[in-house]
Amino acid sequence: MIRRVLKHTMRNPSTLVVAITLPVVLLALLNYGIGGAVTIGGGIRYIDYLIPGIIAMGAGYSASATAVAVSSDMSEGVIDRFRTLPISRGSVLNGHVIANTIRTAIGLVVVVLVGFGMGFRPHGDIVHWAAAAGLIILTLLAVSWLSTGIGLAAKNTSSAASTAALISFLPFVSGAFAPTSSLPGWLASFANNEPMTHIIEAVRGLIMDTPIGNHGWLAAGWCVAICLVSYLWARSIFSKKTVR
Repeated sequence: MIRRVLKHTMRNPSTLVVAITLPVVLLALLNYGIGGAVTIGGGIRYIDYLIPGIIAMGAGYSASATAVAVSSDMSEGVIDRFRTLPISRGSVLNGHVIANTIRTAIGLVVVVLVGFGMGFRPHGDIVHWAAAAGLIILTLLAVSWLSTGIGLAAKNTSSAASTAALISFLPFVSGAFAPTSSLPGWLASFANNEPMTHIIEAVRGLIMDTPIGNHGWLAAGWCVAICLVSYLWARSIFSKKTVR
């Protein structure tokens, strides 16, 4: 099932191209366009501050592609055909989730490499980078399971795409591109407590070798909770829903 979804990606490469080019373009626009006007403090350069936010944004943008792919399978009846085969029911959903994680991870690796070309210079050691990579993978799994549930629950692919797109807005209302202290009081309160801010701050602290406070366990807790709830939700819908 993983190979099936990846083959669909290769046959429709626009999904992979968007997953790679969109974060890279936004990285260039923000770094060169407004980077000189944003003051971070603590001697941190904007490109170093920006990379974790772009990573979170790339994870968020992957949600629509996954939701559309799952919704398309449901509406075209291929899921009903899979149900007649002697395969694990979970393999269909797992294939979408793992394939989306692989596809998005490739795009994020490209973003980091481009960031190095723009002057990104992290200070974390290999242990910190491994911890950051683990948290990013956990984030991708959480987003993938949530978008899979959205795709199963949606009535059509358009509804799936528009609903899942809401996930991509979360990095913009967080500490991804500027400190949350620059936001209005009510918005800063939301930004300081939403999961993307904890994920971004944890990844930023790990790769830059700076203190992460309680962001690490809060980020991991959010991701595990979203994974568990979304997994149970998706499996429940998948078991009950039939195409008419």
